[in-house]
Amino acid sequence: MDAVSDPLVNTVVWISSAQVGKTELLNNIVGYHVHQDPAPILLLQPTLEMGQAWSKDRLAPMLRDTPALKGRVKDARSRDSGNTLLHKTFPGGHITIAGSNSPASLASRPIRIVLCDEVDRYPPSAGTEGDPVNLARKRTTTFWNRLTLLTSTPTIRGASRIEAEFEISDQRRFFVPCPHCDETQHLKWAQVTWPEGMPEQAQYACEHCGALWTEAEKNSAIKAGEWIATAEFNGRAGFHLNEIYSPWSTLADMAQGFVEAKKSPETLKTWINTSLGETFEEQGEELDAGLLYQRREHYVTDVPAGGLVLTAAVDVQDDRLECGVEAWGVGEENWKVDYRTFWGDPSKTTLWNQVRDFLATRYTRDDGVTLGIACAVVDSGGHYTQQVYQFVKALESRRVYAIKGRGGAGLPVVGRPSRGNIGKVQLFSIGVDTAKEVTAARLRGLEPGPGYVHFPIDERFDTEYFDQLGAEKCVTKFYKGSPRREWVKTRARNEAWDIANYNLAALYILNPNFAVLAAKAGTDEIDDEPEAVTTPTEQIINARRQTKRAGRRRTKGYVNKW
Repeated sequence: MDAVSDPLVNTVVWISSAQVGKTELLNNIVGYHVHQDPAPILLLQPTLEMGQAWSKDRLAPMLRDTPALKGRVKDARSRDSGNTLLHKTFPGGHITIAGSNSPASLASRPIRIVLCDEVDRYPPSAGTEGDPVNLARKRTTTFWNRLTLLTSTPTIRGASRIEAEFEISDQRRFFVPCPHCDETQHLKWAQVTWPEGMPEQAQYACEHCGALWTEAEKNSAIKAGEWIATAEFNGRAGFHLNEIYSPWSTLADMAQGFVEAKKSPETLKTWINTSLGETFEEQGEELDAGLLYQRREHYVTDVPAGGLVLTAAVDVQDDRLECGVEAWGVGEENWKVDYRTFWGDPSKTTLWNQVRDFLATRYTRDDGVTLGIACAVVDSGGHYTQQVYQFVKALESRRVYAIKGRGGAGLPVVGRPSRGNIGKVQLFSIGVDTAKEVTAARLRGLEPGPGYVHFPIDERFDTEYFDQLGAEKCVTKFYKGSPRREWVKTRARNEAWDIANYNLAALYILNPNFAVLAAKAGTDEIDDEPEAVTTPTEQIINARRQTKRAGRRRTKGYVNKW
């Protein structure tokens, strides 16, 4: 707050872990300007929905319950309040709440105070207008005492907006004195240590004298600490804080969380971002096909014991259809099971009939149970969209669905289905960039368990298959000064890579309850038919159908009665 009110500071950057007070900082700044220094304020959230949530869940209670602020912003129900969910006025100023994905909300209004929350979750461009942070900053140019605040937990190194902003600031860190030698230091995860296999006994080791701090000593040291800049001041005050400083977390909690997180690159990335407040550096942007090939293992039967449900994916090429079948278990552990290529003309029904028969194949698990394919997806984004629609329409009762990829950061792996297409089939949109991030992270996993990917020693999974699996790499490109991560092909054929991502989408469409399936595995209660699982999408559709039928019955009875 001292930096925010310092007339020499025009930009404040706050990069940190989760749950260390970022939102309270925003609240305090808004409250200060409502009460002490009225000004036009813009608060920018990643989406308009998140802005609405902040307005209802954080701003409204603060204005209502803080004595100094009570009554300064009139109730929204008052006729002359000038108060809506996203725009609130007060004597001498106003606050506008906007979404970074809405260019209209960033244009044509002079703003003195710009507050940007979770900037690493912003899209590269607000519509076609450009970088949302720069658009917001331009609104402040007419004020000599303008201020921009940027806060976020970071994401990927090289593509993190908040990291880039912090690096051009004066990079202030919170230094604390050692309870034993009195030397100061800022707290780093590298100094946290614990006996082998006992993370619950984690302690902090002083980087100067090596003395181990108890939890109480750490907390006392933090109370005696101070912010110290580690770079030259240029009008930008930068602050970094991690979870070690949090009064709501202990070193033991963090150590136990780290031990669990490091089992998978996905969870480790999340832990580094949200606990350490640091960017995650990918261990390799390109998958090593040779190392993946060496990981092949011998399956006793078609499906190893951990496999509980099967999915399939079909990739459509101009002269063939590529099909892959995969098994999934607890924690989304993955086993590649089958891979086939059907050569022919995709415009001919005979080729699709071969795929239809293939999707009816049943596979034997180690315990003797035979499993059918519970959900299959077919890519409809190529030259044979009409043929795909005809194929899946006849097989929707067997959970065979059409999919279409959508590029862009932050999209869910599977979007809501739509029937607004020429085939009137359930069409699922797939966030391909997100799916590829997940798949690549799991392929880099080294320890069997949740998220790990297994490959069989089988001629269908030859060197060409693994070359296709490693056929894309992630690169960082800059558009209008903003970094954007993109997947680019390194070779012509990449069907195995696409099919791996499509199978992940099929799993998310199916959304099985692995705990229930695991409990039934190996018992007489198990039902391995695909019809045994009902997806959330199907549940919604079935409920709507039942409601419509009930409505028709009531209407029919009403007409007959009269």
